[in-house]
Amino acid sequence: MGDISKDINSTFPNSKIKALLNIIYTANWISSHQNAFFKPFGISPQQFNILRILRGAGEAIKVQTIKERMLERAPNATRLMDKLCNKQLIERLPCPDDRRVVHIQITSKGLDLLSEISKEFKEDILENLSEKEANELSDLLDKIR
Repeated sequence: MGDISKDINSTFPNSKIKALLNIIYTANWISSHQNAFFKPFGISPQQFNILRILRGAGEAIKVQTIKERMLERAPNATRLMDKLCNKQLIERLPCPDDRRVVHIQITSKGLDLLSEISKEFKEDILENLSEKEANELSDLLDKIR
């Protein structure tokens, strides 16, 4: 089990600063692991998030709806979707009622990729936490926000 004081070879003036830096350090650590995991699949964690949103929606949805549901509020969501479109993992559908609106839906190729990823995906990043600890952590993070 890690200790941020040892990991970054530093001391902290108080527990709140240590906790804040630990959150940032851990978020970066998780991000690095996610990037490495998704790289062989040719997508980023943000693109994976978009694909999961579309699969969960079960139908074509507006770009704005996707942006609202994303875990990471990316200002580059349109660019992320462009890349997914180029890989034929999603498709754009014009809205029949308003030509200014575009709907996005996941393709069968996108669904196949999600199935492939789910076979490899493991929750081992949180393997050292019990269900109770995971709930406590989630509650504490909610409390911070």
